[in-house]
Amino acid sequence: MAILLLTALLPGNIWAHSRTTNGHPAYFANDTVKYISFSGRILDKNTNKPVVFANIQLKESTVGVVSNSDGDFIIKVPSKNASGKLSITHLGYQTTEVDLAQLNKSLNIIFVEPATFPIEEVKIRTNDPEQLLIAAMRNRSVNYSNEPVMLTSFYRETIRQNKDYIAVAEAVIDIYKAPYYKTSEYDRSRIFIGRKSQDVKKMDTVIMRMQGGPYVSLLLDVVKNPGDILSQELFEFYNYKLEGFNYMNNRQAYVISFKQKANVQEPLYEGKIYLDVDNLAIVGLDFSLNEENIDKAANLFVRKKPASMKIDILGANYITKYREVNGLWYLSYVRSELQLKCKWDRKLFSSVYTMMSEMAVTDMDATNVDKMKFKESSRYSDILAEQVNQFEDPEYWGDYNIIKPDESIEAAIEKLNRKLKRQL
Repeated sequence: MAILLLTALLPGNIWAHSRTTNGHPAYFANDTVKYISFSGRILDKNTNKPVVFANIQLKESTVGVVSNSDGDFIIKVPSKNASGKLSITHLGYQTTEVDLAQLNKSLNIIFVEPATFPIEEVKIRTNDPEQLLIAAMRNRSVNYSNEPVMLTSFYRETIRQNKDYIAVAEAVIDIYKAPYYKTSEYDRSRIFIGRKSQDVKKMDTVIMRMQGGPYVSLLLDVVKNPGDILSQELFEFYNYKLEGFNYMNNRQAYVISFKQKANVQEPLYEGKIYLDVDNLAIVGLDFSLNEENIDKAANLFVRKKPASMKIDILGANYITKYREVNGLWYLSYVRSELQLKCKWDRKLFSSVYTMMSEMAVTDMDATNVDKMKFKESSRYSDILAEQVNQFEDPEYWGDYNIIKPDESIEAAIEKLNRKLKRQL
């Protein structure tokens, strides 16, 4: 069986280092602390459609999660905060606050309302999008932490062959988040606990592996690692446009679109950048590999493949989001999705693989900062599926906050586990 090793496409800075720490939340170390679980779905008030990747945060705390691709979420809060409130935010929506006392333990439906505002109320600094981006990067030392902090995150990666899930791996990650203004000091990350489920026999004679894992996700913090997106020396390769304004956290945000110029031959990106109107903090990015040069990108993804296999990249999409805590912005969510088609020489059929990774920051500690050693840190060469154990206990995560799996992923895990038990 051949091995196909792939890595998430990095927006430049492939040389950068990211590593981690030992700052997992107190409730992992202290089983006497009690937590209450709430779950539900976030819906658009006007359309009743799910609001995906919404931020759900326990107010006046650093505990938070994101909704999944169905708008579903599950959040576990300390019993002492049972009288607290959840704050739900998403780009383009008004912030919604909900009293925990009004929620059931499950099946909660929370509606969020699209934000509208008169255009005359918007502060317009300049109509030049490049100048706005230059100012935004210059303001990093004001808008982002100048001190290191410990982040706890939940990380998941999946591989689908055509429509079927063939591998799922997930982990709690400890992160040492270096100061944003110190570009020479890198983030560090480390797996605290994790698990996997995979169906090797269904991998169409190819063992699929994702390389880089949490290391790569941290590189997608493009405020810290500007790379091919926000490095000023690369601005000449893009066309920028101020598209208008939107809302995030009840605050106005500039919407700047960008796309690589037609005369640039190397595969770069296109997408949108969102800047807070008041302080020019970069609050989020939604971008993808430019489709016009996508045929040149395979060597950026594939680390190892059989010589007789042809690989075409069909798409690569990314989301990076930040969350405000006490006046400073911190990384909150990263998602990447790569789709490719594999075909063997002299064979009629091909397979389409979709590889997805997402990382949600669920807690933060600015007091107990412990920078782990480099040798303990995640590396670019790491493969998560080789570092964690097989799925077993359905209550594995206990009180830890995770991204709620899509129903199809849950079904895939059950199916894969049943198959593995039969093979034992």
